[in-house]
Order: sequence, then C-alpha cells, then structure tokens
Amino acid sequence: MRDETKLIHSGYETDPTTHSVATPIYQTVAYEFDNAQHGADLFNLAVPGNIYTRIMNPTTDVLEKRVTDLEGGVGGLAVSAGSAAINYAILNIAEAGSNIVTTPQLYGGTYTLFAHMLPKQGIECRFADGDDPASIAAQIDENTKAVFCESIGNPAGNIVDLEAIAKIAHENGVPLIVDNTVATPILTKPVDYGANVVVHSLTKYMGGQGNSLGGIIVDCGNFPWAEHGEKFPMLTTPEPSYHGVVYTEALGEAAYIGRARTVPLRNTGSAIAPFNAFLILQGIETLSLRMERHCSNAMAVANFLQNHSKVSSVSFAGLPTDKYHDLAQKYCNGVPASLLTFEINGGYEAAVRFYDALSLFKRLVNIGDAKSLACHPASTTHRQLTDEEQAKAGVTEGMIRLCVGIEHEEDILGDLEQALGKA
Repeated sequence: MRDETKLIHSGYETDPTTHSVATPIYQTVAYEFDNAQHGADLFNLAVPGNIYTRIMNPTTDVLEKRVTDLEGGVGGLAVSAGSAAINYAILNIAEAGSNIVTTPQLYGGTYTLFAHMLPKQGIECRFADGDDPASIAAQIDENTKAVFCESIGNPAGNIVDLEAIAKIAHENGVPLIVDNTVATPILTKPVDYGANVVVHSLTKYMGGQGNSLGGIIVDCGNFPWAEHGEKFPMLTTPEPSYHGVVYTEALGEAAYIGRARTVPLRNTGSAIAPFNAFLILQGIETLSLRMERHCSNAMAVANFLQNHSKVSSVSFAGLPTDKYHDLAQKYCNGVPASLLTFEINGGYEAAVRFYDALSLFKRLVNIGDAKSLACHPASTTHRQLTDEEQAKAGVTEGMIRLCVGIEHEEDILGDLEQALGKA
C-alpha cells in the first residue's frame, strides 16, 4: 500500500464482533485471562495479547501498527507524549556511566531533558557544535550508546544529513535515534537513510488538531544489537526486571521495542489514553492531504516574508537561498513542512508588537495544527535555556516561529501583513 492508503487502513481490520468500521475505543484498564496458564504465557511473551492498558491496549495497538507501517519499522510503542517517547528511547539502552551524542538544534523540552535531567541520572548528553557529521563524530567514544537528532530542527528549521550521520553512528557501533515530528513520514522516512529508531510527538502534525497528547517510538528493526552485546547488555543478557528474558533471543529484530514496552513503560507508566489514541488515529487519516496544504502555504508565507521590507531574515529550507535547501531537496522534496522562523527589523520590541498584533494566527507553543500558529521561542519554549544554550539551539531574542496552517493562503498572508504593519 501507498502512504495515503496506509494512513487510513494500516493496523485495523473491521471488528469481528460489532463490524465497526471506525477503530473502537477500548476504555478499559485490564483484560481477563482465559486461565492461569494463559496469564503466565502472556507475561512470558510466549503468546500475543493484552494484560493491562498501562502496557498495551487494542485501540493503541492500531495506532502503533499504523505509525510503524508508515515509518517502515517492525514495532511501535505509543506513550503519553513526545517527551516520554524520547525519554524512554534513551533510557531503554543507556544507563549511568554511558552517554549519548546529539545535535544542539533541539526542541526546548528535549534540550532540557538532555542537558539537565538525564545527567542527574548518570547519563551524559554530549552536544555537538552543530549538525554537521564531523562535529557529531568528534563526541563519540566507547561509552556512547546512541546518536540523536531531529530530522527537521524545531524551531531552528535545520535539515539534518541523516544518511551521513547514520553512517558515523554505525561505524561506531551505535544506533541513530531520529525525532521525525516536524517532517512526518509523509515528507521523510528516516529508516530509508539508516535511522534505527524513530520518535514522534503525535500531538503535532500526526494528530493535526491540537486536541490530544501522545508520542510514539518506532523500532526500525535494522540495528544488530546482538553483534554489539557488550555495549547493550540490557538487550542481549537476562533482564532482571522481567524474569530473566533475553530480548534478542525472545523477540529477534524487535528486541528494542519489546524491552521499551516491558521495562521503561511497564515500570514507569507514561501510557497514552485510549481516547487520545483514537483521536490521533482520526487525525492521521488526513495527514497526507494536510501536509500538501501545509507545505504550499508555508512556501507562500516564506516568499512573502523574504520580500517584505520589515523582515530582516527568514529561515526556511524551502527557499533556494537557504543554506539547508539542498538537504531539503534530498530528504523532503524541497519543502520542509510548515515550520519557519524569521526576524523583524527592530529586534525584540518590533517582534513583540508584531506578535501581539496577530489575529488569525494563534499565539501558543504547539506546532502542526490545522490552524496557523505563532510562537516567540526565547520567552516560551526555550525560556529555560541560557543565552548560550538558546544560541546553540538556533534561537534568538527577536525570533518569531510560525507553523503555517491549512487556512486559505490569502487569509494567512493578510494577517501577517496587518501585523507587520504594526511592528
């Protein structure tokens, strides 16, 4: 099936009992075992089935299968939010004394997790100087457990050379974990360029309506964990927190995602609500259509801003003049979703006047809604970062981030024009 068809059909067959065409919402906590042996078999991972909604749920299962199919993986794990997905993706293979290497252009919450939270658990997060492969390679050592990046940086808008970074990660015997939230699998499939694990905030473009939190980890099934058993003993030796199962032996190519479900999720509980899974599934059905409009509107906005006398600079890889344009051509057909940033002549004060004058655009910190959204990252999403950290993340004091929606192009441009007139 093509992506447009997968978005609607993957992961679900008409319910045999009710013949429901829409995925039912299984609003339940637990599931009855047939007998004692059945319960034991479920916990032993000997048979498939449901145990507890903190670990799995039939509605959530459809979501997991659908996104996994879209990303070309072997298994998925939906969780409460994108932040939980990133946290679990790292904790699944890293432990005290190890490190990960990451690009600095990250969403503010991810930056805080890496810079301040994980180090307190003994996991060092090493920030490369930039997103070029050489700066990443320079940070990797024998204790590195993963390389991390965003396929399209939020809010920086940089396009990462996934293929080159994956090559460096694999040469050093570690997986590449990619946050594909901004690109979505409609624009970029990181697995095609060597990524081993893909994470999403399903809250954003995938859901598309801004009504439900959710995140997901997708295991691409292409990293040879068993060949690097000394580096990843949590996957290749008996797991003490789950009655000694060896994940590479029990689950083969799906070892990583199996452990993510039965260790970090099972024991710390950042589960997605079944109703949220249902709502996100509804959003996913129209993802390809929305991304077409998102991208075309974003190009119109970028061209408008670039030619406006009150705008000093625009960062959007869809523009031929942008330094990431060639990578945008390679990885996302030239148009990197609808996230862009720009600076207004007059700096911070002018940016605030513009921001307060917006009418159609919603002033908030989410991205990927059908609605057009605007954010001032320095005072919101990246407020907790130091000036130096903000600069590394690609954030300046007067930067405005737009996430262009699917409204009519002329209405979007009209709102920007009137707000710029008051800047």
